[in-house]
Amino acid sequence: MSKKGHFICTVVPGSIAEELGIEPGDRLISVNDKEVEDVFDYRFLIDDEYIEILVAKPDGDEWIFEVEKEPGEDLGLDFDSGLMDDYRSCRNKCMFCFIDQLPAGMRDTLYFKDDDSRLSFLQGNYITLTNMKDEDIERIIKYHLEPINISVHTTNPELRCRMLHNRFAGDSLKHLKTLFDAGIHMNLQIVLCKGVNDGDELEQTIKNLSGFIPLAESLSVVPAGLTKFRDGLEKLDAFESEDARNVIATIEKWKNKLYNEQGTHFVHASDEWYILAGRDFPSEENYDGYPQLENGVGMMRLLIEEFTAALNEASPDNCVRKLSIATGMSAAPYMCRLMESLQTKFPYTSVKVYAIRNDFFGESITVSGLVTGQDLISQLKGLESADNLLLPVNMLRSGEDVFLDDVSIRGVEEALNTEITVVDTSGENLLQAVLSNRKYSGNNKNTGVYRRLYDDRKRGDTYE
Repeated sequence: MSKKGHFICTVVPGSIAEELGIEPGDRLISVNDKEVEDVFDYRFLIDDEYIEILVAKPDGDEWIFEVEKEPGEDLGLDFDSGLMDDYRSCRNKCMFCFIDQLPAGMRDTLYFKDDDSRLSFLQGNYITLTNMKDEDIERIIKYHLEPINISVHTTNPELRCRMLHNRFAGDSLKHLKTLFDAGIHMNLQIVLCKGVNDGDELEQTIKNLSGFIPLAESLSVVPAGLTKFRDGLEKLDAFESEDARNVIATIEKWKNKLYNEQGTHFVHASDEWYILAGRDFPSEENYDGYPQLENGVGMMRLLIEEFTAALNEASPDNCVRKLSIATGMSAAPYMCRLMESLQTKFPYTSVKVYAIRNDFFGESITVSGLVTGQDLISQLKGLESADNLLLPVNMLRSGEDVFLDDVSIRGVEEALNTEITVVDTSGENLLQAVLSNRKYSGNNKNTGVYRRLYDDRKRGDTYE
């Protein structure tokens, strides 16, 4: 039985592949006599009007199909891996790596560190460039895989080697210029560690990276997330309010300078800095279209703007509603303000906001994306059984119905004797979720059936 090639798990009905007689369980061996390394090779090779594909049947027989089609037309094949290859793991030992700060005993997949440029293009993951060979850079350029999301952290080569615990980390910075010279668009990231790459180092890094504008479209600065599971790791201190104000001052100085000179704000502070500093979030215009929502940059500002706009359009009513919202400690005060503004227009709607303390990872972790099921259960035991509980979708593992601690939505529902609605992070969907809870009855104890209410916009997880 042939094990070469890529296993075909499904064939799209009515597709070219189905018409040819290709079936699930077959294996794609080659296209135009060329082996297919991954999904990018596959997409590139099948783009022509005429192609020849070699397919192996489960019994080992190999069939050659000649295909004439429209340029770019898909064959209708789905493979057992969206990448069509193994994920490439990270060999760094970054001083701030969140995975190294996980407790023992969690699901094995949570401990896998990826540093795969292909996932940067497909899923928005950030890569360090340290695990890439010259041929990997050449493939990015050849297939024009952009934008590429790159974790830079510092442009000081020696400091980068120390931060990533990789002696090649400084040399890999040369790839930035290679990508820039080839016209590849990039989004950049700095994970800031107190007393390490902040202060003058941050200033110099922003200055150096601004030289890659306009192909470098944005640069986010996020604080390192520090859990209570750092035994054996390099000591890092948490940022304080004054530190956050200093970071914001540096970033805003460069934002203003670059906007005046080049028409882009370029560098952005993540929401955590403004919350820690006790500062209002910048206006929507300052976020340049929110290019780094996945890093928690502008998520609260966008939520506020979307919720307010949707609320202004909503027609007031006298429906009685009673429900609860659980979120992370950092977002809770802003969620309370939104619910207060809602109640001025919907006076019979009562929404209780619960700020969930992160006992699982440690109280210094305040984002909703790292709230666990067991913390929800332990801290919401007093939740009224009749309440519908709204949870943001970023509490769940991507594409799954479980939290990071493997507690399921169903388990939380049963423990709290309440119905859960999972809501997208958009303000419009949040308002819709609240207003859809009509005609509250004190005898309503429906559990065991939760709802999802969210759109296709990429959600933001601030796990760093």
